[in-house]
Amino acid sequence: MAILIDGKATAVRLNQESQRIVVALKDKFGVAPALAVVLVGQDPASQVYVRNKILQAEQAGIRSIEKRFDANLDTDALMEVIEGLNDDSAINGILVQLPLPAHIDAPKIIAGIAAHKDVDGFHITNTGRLMSGEGRPLMPCTPQGCVILAKEHLGNNLSGKHAVVLGRSNIVGKPLAIMLLQEHCTVTIAHSRTADLEGVCRSADMLFVAVGRPQMVKGSWIKPGATVIDVGINRISVGEHSSRLVGDVDFDSALEVAGAITPVPGGVGPMTIACLLRNTLVAACDQHDIDGREVGL
Repeated sequence: MAILIDGKATAVRLNQESQRIVVALKDKFGVAPALAVVLVGQDPASQVYVRNKILQAEQAGIRSIEKRFDANLDTDALMEVIEGLNDDSAINGILVQLPLPAHIDAPKIIAGIAAHKDVDGFHITNTGRLMSGEGRPLMPCTPQGCVILAKEHLGNNLSGKHAVVLGRSNIVGKPLAIMLLQEHCTVTIAHSRTADLEGVCRSADMLFVAVGRPQMVKGSWIKPGATVIDVGINRISVGEHSSRLVGDVDFDSALEVAGAITPVPGGVGPMTIACLLRNTLVAACDQHDIDGREVGL
């Protein structure tokens, strides 16, 4: 029976660390970190995500500024909002909640966020720095959380382990693979066209699954004792009038084979917000030329 990797507990610990760092920034340097969150439209899931991000930011002592707009806002008007936030020295991080309405040019908006305030880690400058290993990029939050949870179970040294990343998105799969390479793992990126996909997954010491297909990965796909990090979050019907959340991994069958596994919900999800707050503090330090080590970052 696999050990459950508790993302909620780890996120609470990270948020407590962030809270201490915020206090140190204010006391030592007079810096009050601030995060701007931009929401366009009335998507129910996005509203929940934004509410949770703002709540946790405020609990950590990070000042939050919420910018809400109707769904009919156009790209140029949203760019004006972003440019205003870029120019505001009191704002350290900018997050535009995705997905944006279909008529808005999302890549243009993401590119318009100043790289040093891009706490989602999606800007081409940050992705380029992550790829090259140069500078100190703001790294995508979900992949950060995945690596932290793997270390939570396996320890800080992941060197030499074979990591299979199932999924090749720009948001999770690709940056996660680079982060694992930086941890000196041997990394395989697998996807829908991978030959013998099941066999590739079964070769992994660590299997990271981010494909957006509910319960796709079965227990038979997993090497006995492997660490499984399930990024997926999918809502499936249970009976005629109810539903539940499941991951991209068939949890029940995987539980019998894996050495450790993240549950859904309660695994990677809470870590994404915790890493977002941490990115905001990294950005605040960099913008004020503060060595993060001086405040415990």
